[in-house]
Parts: sequence; structure tokens; C-alpha cells
Amino acid sequence: MAEDSTKIFIPESFQVNREDIAGQIGLIWELIKQPLIVPLLQVYKLSIGAACGLSWPSDRLVIQVLDDSTDPVIRQMVELECQRWASKGINVTFQIRENRVGYKAGALKEGLKRSYVKQCEYVAIFDADFQPEPGFLKRAIPFLVHNPEIALVQARWRFVNSNECLLTRMQEMSLDYHFTVEQEVGSSTHAFFGFNGTAGVWRIAAINEAGGWKDRTTVEDMDLAVRASLRGWKFLYLDDLQVKSELPSTFNAFRFQQHRWSCGPANLFRKMAMEIVRNKKVRFWKKVYVIYSFFFVRKIIAHMITFFFYCVVLPLTILVPEVEVPIWGAVYIPSIITILNSVGTPRSIHLLFYWILFENVMSLHRTKASFIGLFEAGRANEWVVTEKLGDALKNKDAAKNKTNQKSAKKLRFKFIERINSLELGFAAFLFVCGCYDYVHGTNNYFVYLFLQTVTFTITGFGYVGTII
Repeated sequence: MAEDSTKIFIPESFQVNREDIAGQIGLIWELIKQPLIVPLLQVYKLSIGAACGLSWPSDRLVIQVLDDSTDPVIRQMVELECQRWASKGINVTFQIRENRVGYKAGALKEGLKRSYVKQCEYVAIFDADFQPEPGFLKRAIPFLVHNPEIALVQARWRFVNSNECLLTRMQEMSLDYHFTVEQEVGSSTHAFFGFNGTAGVWRIAAINEAGGWKDRTTVEDMDLAVRASLRGWKFLYLDDLQVKSELPSTFNAFRFQQHRWSCGPANLFRKMAMEIVRNKKVRFWKKVYVIYSFFFVRKIIAHMITFFFYCVVLPLTILVPEVEVPIWGAVYIPSIITILNSVGTPRSIHLLFYWILFENVMSLHRTKASFIGLFEAGRANEWVVTEKLGDALKNKDAAKNKTNQKSAKKLRFKFIERINSLELGFAAFLFVCGCYDYVHGTNNYFVYLFLQTVTFTITGFGYVGTII
């Protein structure tokens, strides 16, 4: 705490004496009599250790470990880690469920049903790979204490493995834009943004008033945020409050994550659009922002426009000479918009061109997922846990305790599992269009088409990210 200034963790209006930080912190302790609960989902050593190391009075802090894993070895390891911290005097509880009904929402709902939660006023939520700094609560809680209309304080994610491979670098670019622009703007203009599901502190009263955690979609975090906002609660995003986390580094894990992140919001929009329209507690322009900007444009239409224009319409216009797309609409304006989107990660500006090509590939999956969510098709409620290298290492440690493990699959089977036929199909389509433009075209669109073909081909054979 010595290196933190008062402006960082104490709101301006809450400060009594700028020269007496200890006195202000003491005042916070007096105001917050109730214990604070910190649930951790499917975690192990690093995350449990980080949560147990939070700087907060031990008699007002409960560490709740919510483990939905089905592997008994993993469960035993997590339980032993909890017992190790409990022996040091930390108030940590280990909670498992016999089933995974409701997935994350179900686990959080069960966690809030515990009797000791009734004495708690706030809940700080961290996913498996998140490691908060010791001063996290001291910097976040004061905003909730002194602003009773605030329901959520959201911290920014800081990626510990962003340099691991090209895939993680491109994810960093996309997520930095999400935090720098989308959440910063939403927080400052409408006091609303989608809860990221982790690295945030909720007021439990706001959760209860909004109806608690619901598992009707795969984005229970966004669901709760929208319902709480419709009841007049405000959210605050703190860009300088950062929590270490991990990005998925395998393409397969990234695809499953993007499916959930695209399908869930579309499905939630289907279920909540009219509820937002009929709501009388929020002003008209906030409804417009939530429905049009937050949901319709950013969560649904953005993916579809990117995919259909660059991967379908533009290639098809080459086969139909009568239809001409002006170069300013096909190249200049989209390029300017993309460059502006990358301002959050200036160190990766040299990756901008390939990032554009890769985002075009991912727009295929996001568009597909959005349609599945809108029409509530078969995979609308599919939940696949995002595997990360930390998970792989954890599973590797668990495997050491097992005997007679079989060797890894043969290389040819791993190669077949990596093949993505949808990407390869579009690669063939774009290659044909590129060849036609090379022979008969006049705008040299074949340069883009061949580069996009290469990108679809690379992803089609699964050579993106960490190969395991």
C-alpha cells in the first residue's frame, strides 16, 4: 500500500485527510462491518494463493472456492490446497457440486446460498486463472462504500501470456480495444457495460434485487449486468485497477470461447429486448444505447457485416463484373476504422494487417454463433470450459498421480483433429475468386483474396496458436 497514492484507491469525495491514509483506511474498516466473500471458480494454487493473500481484515473476509471439476484427483488437490491455507488462519471454504447444472451461474448461485453469505455485503469474483494483487480490495471497495448507487466495480485484465504466440498477441489487441474503448466509454457515459464475469466486485444487494444468477444463457455475467442496470444500478470501470489473467493459446480453445462469447449475447438479446423496451426505470437514451449500440451493433451486426462483406460479397462481386465496390468502401474506410481499433495496443501495430485477416476468419465463427443464439438452435447453451496452458499444467500434475497412463495419440490422429473443414472450404472459395480476379479483374483485389486464402488455410489446418 505504500506505493499507492490516495487518488488511486480513495474517491475524491471520500477523502477526509489526504495526509492520513491510515486514518482513511481505518474509516473504511469501520464502515464495512460485514464480511466480504471472494468466490473462486475451478481454481488451484496460484489463484487460491492470490485470493488468500488479499489485504483485508481476516475477520471480514471469506474465501469461497467453487469447484465444478469432475476429476476426483483435481478435487483432492484443490481441497488440500484449501486446507493448507486454512491451517494458516485464512477463512477459506471449499465447495463442490454433485452436478454441473447451470455451469458457472449454477456454481455462483449455490455459493450465495450459504448461511454465512447473509452477513456479507460485497462479493469479489475471480475465475480460475485470475490472480488479484494484495491491494485489489482496498482500491475497489471504497467506490462501493461511498457510492450506494454503484452495484459493480470492474477491473481490467492484464495478460501474463500475451507474448506466448501470435494468437495471444492478436487476442490482446482485440481485448485491449474492448477495455480501452467499449468499457471505458460505457462506464463514463451511461454507467453501464457488460460485466466480464471475473475481476469485479458486486454489491450483493444489487445481485439479489436483479433476480440473482440465471443460467438461461451462456453469458450469465452479461445477463446479470443488464438486469441490474434496468433496475437503476450503476457500474464503474477502473482502467488502472488490473488483475493478472491468462489468454487461451490453442486455436481450438479460442474457437470455443468465441462461440460462447458470440452466441450468448445474441441469445440474451432475443430474450431481453422487449424487457428493455418496456422498462420504465431507465431513461430513453440509455435504452437506445443498450439495445442498439451494446447489443445490436457490437454483439451481432459487427460480426455479420465483417464476414458477409469481406468473405462473401466482395469475392462474389469479382465474379459479377456489373457490380463494382468502390475502393474507398472496400479498403480505405475499413482500414481507418481498424487502425483506430488498434490504438489500445500500440506495441502490436506491426501485426495490424494479419490481425485484420485473422479477424475476418473469426467473423465466420462469430456470425455462425450469433445466428445460433438468435434462433436458439442446438448449440445455443453449449458450455465448453476454455482450456489454457495453466489448465494443461494442472492436468499434467494430476496425471502424475495416476498409473498406467497411455502415451499421446499418434501424430496423424492429432493432425486430423486439428483440421477445420469450414475454414478450408472458404479458403478454396476465396482462392477461386482470387484466380478469376487475377485473370479478368481490374482492381487487384486478388492480392487481398490470396492473403485471406492463406489465412483461412492456416487456420483450417489448425496451425494457429500453441500446438499441443
